[in-house]
Amino acid sequence: MAQAGKGRLNYRCPSCFLRDIDMDMFYDKEKNEYYCLRCQYTGSEADVLEKNQIARMRYRAMMKRFTTFD
Repeated sequence: MAQAGKGRLNYRCPSCFLRDIDMDMFYDKEKNEYYCLRCQYTGSEADVLEKNQIARMRYRAMMKRFTTFD
C-alpha cells in the first residue's frame, strides 16, 4: 500500500459521512484514487464528489428555520 497522503483537497469519505462520521480520505498517486482508512472505501475523484453531493441532501435545510409544518 502506498504511503497515506492527503490529496489536493480534503474530501470526506461518502460511506462514513452517511453514518455521521467525519473521516478524511487519502489519495494514492499510483492508482489515481482516493481511499478511506476506516471503512475500506475507494473511488475516483468524480465518484467521491458525486456521492458526497448525495450525502449533503441530508443537511440542505440545516440553517433554515421551519415555523409551519404543512
